[in-house]
Amino acid sequence: MQLKKFIPLLILALALAPGLLHAQNQSREELERRKRELQKEMEEVQVILKETKKSSRENLGQLRALRNKIDVRSRMIRNINEEINFINGDINSALRDVKTLQRDLDTLKEQYAQLIVSAYKNRSSYALLNFVFSAKSFNDAVKRYKYLQQYRDFRRRQADNIVETQEQLRVKVKNLQDQKDKRSTALTSEQKERETLEKDRKEKDEVLSKLKGREKELVADIAQKQKDQKKVQDLIRAVIRKEIEAARKKAEAEELARKRAAEAEKKRREEERQRALAAAREAAKAAAANNAANNNTANNNTAAPTPTPPAPKPEPPAPAPEKPTRVVSVLEASPEAAALSENFEINKGKLPWPVESGSIIGFFGPQRNPDIKIVQDNDGMIFATRKGGNVKALFKGEVRIVFAIPGGGYAVMIRHGQYFTNYVGLGSFNVKTGQQVSTGQVIGTARTNEEESAGVVEVQIYKGDKLQNANGWIKQR
Repeated sequence: MQLKKFIPLLILALALAPGLLHAQNQSREELERRKRELQKEMEEVQVILKETKKSSRENLGQLRALRNKIDVRSRMIRNINEEINFINGDINSALRDVKTLQRDLDTLKEQYAQLIVSAYKNRSSYALLNFVFSAKSFNDAVKRYKYLQQYRDFRRRQADNIVETQEQLRVKVKNLQDQKDKRSTALTSEQKERETLEKDRKEKDEVLSKLKGREKELVADIAQKQKDQKKVQDLIRAVIRKEIEAARKKAEAEELARKRAAEAEKKRREEERQRALAAAREAAKAAAANNAANNNTANNNTAAPTPTPPAPKPEPPAPAPEKPTRVVSVLEASPEAAALSENFEINKGKLPWPVESGSIIGFFGPQRNPDIKIVQDNDGMIFATRKGGNVKALFKGEVRIVFAIPGGGYAVMIRHGQYFTNYVGLGSFNVKTGQQVSTGQVIGTARTNEEESAGVVEVQIYKGDKLQNANGWIKQR
């Protein structure tokens, strides 16, 4: 009864085993992929930190780089711990396999020893022949002979099983040792990372202590940046409003032209209809006069009926103008602009980074420094890259304006239907107003930020004249 209850559980375990093994392999692959990404991220952080240290004194960029470095290293340690957990699982599994194989080997050796003892007791050829020829019939003798053959084959198979099990045991023991060595390496790596993490924290505390002494100066700098930032936003909104006004006037002019064309067409059709009616009436009069003359000649006293002129065929109605399927604003009144807006929206959350390599050093909205009581409100996402690094368009569109910004550098505005992307803080640009650009096309280079000692550019996204949260539009790595 207990066996019947156990069988379904055994079947279920066998059915789930491949899935669990596949999931475990996937987890290992994810662990390795994450490890590679963290190593690459750490290399980028190290480069940025190295650049920030070139500054004559400590700055917020250096503090941010150290904080990012600590965060990446903490994630690396967590990843190593997960790897150690997997290795411990492998070691436990290998230990169970070794114990099982050892028990199997002991059992095989014990059985083989019994066979050897039995064979030794009946080792003489006389005893074997006596066993065969003492049979009561020929068929019984053949069966006994086959039994002896099967017995010898069984002994040979038992010996082979012992050799095979010994080899399996040797491989398992080696794998077990390899896993232990791997765990030892991972533990050593984790210990080194923890020691380095502690050094990073001490370095961050030293930079933070010095920056706190300059807190008023930093607050004043940020206040000035916010003023410059507001000037940039006012200029951007003014340009967008001009775009909207121009699009509105263009749409009104096109609508007026369409109405005038429709009225002219209506008037033309009406004139044609009146001319057709007049011609029909003249034809009816001529036909009536001709019939009257014929009747008088024939002296026919019966009055001929006056023919009714044929009614002119009604003109087909003018085709109704096609209505656009999507008109959210005058900025996408044309089918091309509407399609561009839709494609831009479809890629929300998937727009590429504007730099080839680097990191995000500022997100949209209020950014509170966790170490110093400083708040900076960003109008977009801020990316750090190498000095003079290329800046690329997030999406295809048309360059609407290139202008200088307060504090130095340039800004480029690209229109995508009713959407605009602004690239603020370019050291140089290589596009011009009215130029069509494609996704990923280089539009300039990042301006060097002395505080960050790196190339820095801010990307803003507008829908009409409404600033959008860029965090939800640009792909997060």
